[in-house]
Amino acid sequence: MAFAASSSSSSLSFPLQKSCKPYRPTGILYGLPYTSRLRSPIRQIIRMSATQAERPGLSFESLPIKPPSHPTYDLAGVIKSALAEDAGDRGDVTCLATIPPNMEVEAHFLAKENGIVAGIALAEMVFYEVDPTLKVEWSQKDGDSIHKGLQFGKVYGNSDSYAGRAHSIVIAERVVLNFMQRMSGVATLTRAMADLANPACILETRKTAPGLRLVDKWAVLIGGGKNHRMGLFDMVMIKDNHISIAGGITNALESVDLYLQQRNLQMEVEVETRTIEEVNQVLDYASRTKTSLTRIMLDNMVVPLSNCDVDVSMLEQAVNLIKQRFETEASGNVTLETVHKIGQTGVDYISSGALTHSVKALDISLKIDTELALQVGRRTKRA
Repeated sequence: MAFAASSSSSSLSFPLQKSCKPYRPTGILYGLPYTSRLRSPIRQIIRMSATQAERPGLSFESLPIKPPSHPTYDLAGVIKSALAEDAGDRGDVTCLATIPPNMEVEAHFLAKENGIVAGIALAEMVFYEVDPTLKVEWSQKDGDSIHKGLQFGKVYGNSDSYAGRAHSIVIAERVVLNFMQRMSGVATLTRAMADLANPACILETRKTAPGLRLVDKWAVLIGGGKNHRMGLFDMVMIKDNHISIAGGITNALESVDLYLQQRNLQMEVEVETRTIEEVNQVLDYASRTKTSLTRIMLDNMVVPLSNCDVDVSMLEQAVNLIKQRFETEASGNVTLETVHKIGQTGVDYISSGALTHSVKALDISLKIDTELALQVGRRTKRA
């Protein structure tokens, strides 16, 4: 790979905290040469409420689409773990062997297919964790459309006194792209689903990649969807197993109302129904009792047909029975082909686990020799 020297020495696009001090490393960090390692403020493990995990100088409040909030999620730790699993105990041996320690380069983000870009803010955090002096510039923002062949961002070194920019970019490359490709895939599918579901709102579920709960749900927001509950802690969701163990849907609702009352807790409560009979049981209970119930899930009331269409008559019947006394959510048999028809039934929300559990990553690359990359892309019809 040929490296083109960069003469840029302008300041970082996003102002960063300048109080970080050099430190004497005790081992290889992400494969950077010894002269390249500074202590980054983001190395402090930050527990979030997502807004607390931001990079110094990169305020989540200024982002076009903020990450969802979570009381214990460690976004900085997720980034560090992703880099550490790549670096192992030796760092990037290929970089150390092939790239001069003080080489400066400029690399460009290249879209290889059409979609919605997501993960730009997270990419900035990864680059900063590897090398706080890297400068990143974008022509697009999270949630924008990108098309095949578009160069939509660049990263380059930015200080004559700091060696290893080429190392830094190549070391960060795969982790940055892994986050961006996954998030962009989620955002792209979410945008398509959300447009078709209108006037209903599209939701994801808890079927996210382990350890990437907040990242996946952030991508859904970027794509134009809304977040379902973040986890087990922020919403009561009475599902089929709870109902079976409690001895019926009425018993489950009574138990939840008593639990919340005794602990003086206020939070949303959703109950899953699978039949019209269960919908009627919920409505009967709510007519006799003051309840904390806020939403009724109508599960698998979309019935697939042999001609690849779906029958939504059961779902429509349930929505009409509820008559907007509670929010309604349809789940089950939700696809790009069925979501529009489901959205026309009057249901408020449509949840789809496929947004995150079956995501197809959007093809994005980070190239130093972009002309050669475009030539190869055109040859393979990927640019």
